[in-house]
Amino acid sequence: MNQPLIDLVNISKSFDGDLVLDDLCLSVKENAFVTLLGPSGCGKTTTLRIIGGFERPDKGQVIFSGNDITKLPPNKRQLNTVFQKYALFPHMNIAENIAFGLKIKGKTKSYIDGKIKYALKLVNLDGFENRSIDSLSGGQQQRIAIARAIVNEPKLLLLDEPLGALDLKLRQDMQYELIRLKNELGITFIYVTHDQEEALVMSDTIVVMNQGYIQQMGSPEQIYNEPENAFVADFIGESNIVDGIMIQDELVEIFGAKFPCVDKGFGRNKPVDVVIRPEDIDLVKPEDGTLTGVVTHLIFKGVHYEMEVTTPNGFEWLVHSTDMFPVGQEVGIHIEPFEIQIMNKPASEDEEAIGINE
Repeated sequence: MNQPLIDLVNISKSFDGDLVLDDLCLSVKENAFVTLLGPSGCGKTTTLRIIGGFERPDKGQVIFSGNDITKLPPNKRQLNTVFQKYALFPHMNIAENIAFGLKIKGKTKSYIDGKIKYALKLVNLDGFENRSIDSLSGGQQQRIAIARAIVNEPKLLLLDEPLGALDLKLRQDMQYELIRLKNELGITFIYVTHDQEEALVMSDTIVVMNQGYIQQMGSPEQIYNEPENAFVADFIGESNIVDGIMIQDELVEIFGAKFPCVDKGFGRNKPVDVVIRPEDIDLVKPEDGTLTGVVTHLIFKGVHYEMEVTTPNGFEWLVHSTDMFPVGQEVGIHIEPFEIQIMNKPASEDEEAIGINE
């Protein structure tokens, strides 16, 4: 009952001597919406291509519903892939594009016609059967690519940055369309993106990758609120990542000031990384703050003000607040204990925040 739909077991892959995936293990349960998230070159697309059968791992196994499919070609796997560039056939109309895979499988005309109507209705393009591909907008073409994939009734749908070519408003609309489709179809989605907001909005599970390793796997809330290392904290949303000393359980020192926190088990007087999100900093009167600083930058972002507050040691704190403090004003910095996230110092380069040493 709890058997994963997909199991990647000790997957390694190199290209021209460069190690892209290193002993990667990943389990995906049935009916999940899993997003592989990370910067360019992190290994997320290679992972997707290995699941799809477009690449073969140098080492390891791909297990699908308990069966080893590592050497199985893409057309023999119970999955479909939707690419960023749609891969539609320009010389075919919409109906012919959607029917392509079904015709190869030898399905009857009545079966195919019924599936075309069902798929077009599902993607809100009823009546588009006879339209040409070049008459469609980018968003409509992407919907047709999705319709073509789902008529084959795959157990798993792989989506490789499918919204990357769309403008912002259309991309946001399609995010909700994909969530609706996934819920209606009841199939498993594995989605690749480098867009953090997209991952947070759409997924029930996010897999953060960097340099061929999984840095953290969890729900969007866990990934955002409880990052396991500096890379995750820096890559997911905006963060203040500062050096700290864990004096003892529930007490950390930052720039000489002692802040109560809720973390335990780091030992005594141990160097740590401290993560504080910009929206979790309260600006108060200087005498009421644990640290003091001066507002050095101010931008109005619509829903909040974005400010930089420079403390005497020269660190620039990023602050998001609905209250405005003008440039040049001295302020106090107050942070509630539960808003402070303590992490171990990075054990390897792939765990470091991007640009942390720059």
